[in-house]
Amino acid sequence: MAEPDMTKIPRHIAIIMDGNGRWAAEQGKERSFGHQAGVDTVRCITSECTRLGVKFLTLYTFSTENWSRPQDEISALMGLVLTSLEDEIFMKNNVRFRVVGEMERLPKDVQDKLKETMDHTAKNSAMTMVVALSYSSRWEITKATREIAEEVKAGKLRPEDINEDIVNEHMATNFMPDPDLLIRTGGDLRISNYMLWQIAYSELYFCDTYWPAFREKDLHRAIVSYQNRQRRFGKTEEQVEQESGVKQETEKEKE
Repeated sequence: MAEPDMTKIPRHIAIIMDGNGRWAAEQGKERSFGHQAGVDTVRCITSECTRLGVKFLTLYTFSTENWSRPQDEISALMGLVLTSLEDEIFMKNNVRFRVVGEMERLPKDVQDKLKETMDHTAKNSAMTMVVALSYSSRWEITKATREIAEEVKAGKLRPEDINEDIVNEHMATNFMPDPDLLIRTGGDLRISNYMLWQIAYSELYFCDTYWPAFREKDLHRAIVSYQNRQRRFGKTEEQVEQESGVKQETEKEKE
């Protein structure tokens, strides 16, 4: 298998970590066993993304819709969040930790641990690992719309001045760039209410591998697929190739 081109590593990778329960079922285990194994994969992929030079890694951990799951599974997941926020995964890799989502819906001890971890890792600089927890795009867009409406109502903003930049400022993800690459594991071919605004021009990669079995080689395969695509952002293929040629010539002149 081809190795990723280290000069073209995506700046921001977002992942829908799917398949924990199905993986556990195939092992004859409870769903909680799959979630625990999924945490081990998070450690593995976080370390590898840091090594590769990825700057932002966003992980879809618990959606707003997941609150409808059985209470015992929710409790197990919340407990897993608490135990998985170890300093080693962040401090060893110089990783900053952030959270996006409705934190106020989470148990108080989970909220406290999340805030503690964010504060403790705030000065880390190699990569930012973002956990989407109690998150959904429709919640985020609704929240942003409400905030903008309040600003208009207060006379701080005119309706005609609302543009994409204004909307971006009110998104929970306003501190980071949009994902370059979105990976979904587990075989399903859908986005599941995840970063719908932000992935407008992201490259999408779907694989059948369940998240607990996802390893460095699988990440490399996704990145190589991304690197073999031409990102046009609405332009023609000829325009992109011409701009790429001009950029390369400029870089050579600087050397």
